[in-house]
Amino acid sequence: MVFGSFIAGSSPEGSAAIAYPVFTLLLDIPPPVARNFAFAIQSIGMTSATLLILGLHIKVEWNYIRFVTLGGVFGLVLGTYAVVPLVSPVMAKLFFVSLWLSFGIALWLENRRPERQVFDEIRNFKRSDKINLVLFGFIGGIISSLFGTGINIFTYCIMTIYYRVSEKVATPSSVIIMTIETILGFFIHAQVLRDFQPAAFEMWIACVPVVAFFAPLGAFVISKLPRKSIAQFLYFILVVQFFGAMWVIKPSPWQLAMCSTVLAVGLGTFTYLARVRRASSTEGAAGSGG
Repeated sequence: MVFGSFIAGSSPEGSAAIAYPVFTLLLDIPPPVARNFAFAIQSIGMTSATLLILGLHIKVEWNYIRFVTLGGVFGLVLGTYAVVPLVSPVMAKLFFVSLWLSFGIALWLENRRPERQVFDEIRNFKRSDKINLVLFGFIGGIISSLFGTGINIFTYCIMTIYYRVSEKVATPSSVIIMTIETILGFFIHAQVLRDFQPAAFEMWIACVPVVAFFAPLGAFVISKLPRKSIAQFLYFILVVQFFGAMWVIKPSPWQLAMCSTVLAVGLGTFTYLARVRRASSTEGAAGSGG
């Protein structure tokens, strides 16, 4: 959790991105226990990181936070009651680490373009953008219901690739979004469903002092780094996460085929979104210039 909580504060990945696969695949902890622990521990670590972000007045994108959170609340509730019982945790994990890696490759390709422009906010924010963010927040909430994290990195993909919001702004914004989502998830399992297991509680109590320090430390460190360094840090996390999952899960041939398909489709989708946004921005600039 030293590493996981630092990642939670310094990247769009929650600490559950580290804890969940380690707990379920290496330590043989049941997925429901790992998920509930993830919600509980992030309620401490990510809240601490959020308080530091707000206290230092680190730049965030509030439209992103508001509308993604709105959709994420409904997605989390629906996922908890209707999706979690139906999905294999291993298959879901393979799917999402493949999708995140395709995003990392697409972002790397975008950042290799010397003329790439990034912004501190969503430019020309419209009603359609509100709908987009609510929809992606809803999907991200369903993902979070499975693993205890996910809405942050899923919506971060759209922010950086499609809206071209700087990684330096999108990262702390995603931390705040996951903070709200994880507190709600913790409340649902502890007070509504009342399925918060004693094992999850004991691990939570043991790790609270660690994450309360290292999550805000991660947020502080990332606030001092340049944008491209943040992006490089994220590439590293996504690559390690993908190959770590491959090493631990040891997927079958058909699971590898699924991962390859997701990688290809995800990379095509993200590069298409980036190209569409560039084209629309160019047309808009030409129209305003004329």
